[in-house]
Amino acid sequence: MSTISTVTVTFSIALMVSTSVVNASGEPSVGAKGMPGAVGTFEFKPVDWMEGTTSWWKDSDGVDPGKAGCHIGTDEKGEPNGRMFGEACLPDGLLVESNPGADELHSHKNDIGHPDKFDCNAWCVGQGAAKGACVVAAAPPCEESAMCKCE
Repeated sequence: MSTISTVTVTFSIALMVSTSVVNASGEPSVGAKGMPGAVGTFEFKPVDWMEGTTSWWKDSDGVDPGKAGCHIGTDEKGEPNGRMFGEACLPDGLLVESNPGADELHSHKNDIGHPDKFDCNAWCVGQGAAKGACVVAAAPPCEESAMCKCE
């Protein structure tokens, strides 16, 4: 096999593997669309999922992979109700980035959200950094959150 064929086959296999690792069930959210590293949205059930209900939420940071955020549960008027969850690093290294905009009151049908997934390395390179990774970070009032850390 020629060197060019070997390189082409190797690149194709690497591309298939990397594409399967960063799958998502939907297009990037409006806030993430066009951002470097935006992979798409996926369905997310919070730990305290309340089947059959419409829940209301506000996001502390909007779509900002460089900042750890907290998704804060509210009532339909925007008053906090004690529910919350932070952003997270997935086992495949992708960042779970909640949306939509900062402090924008929005609903989750059947208590299921649709956060974005971000490839932090691609996001950081798009910001002018050499590389990046998803790291655990603080985002009060959430006990734990995550963000892209660039180097």
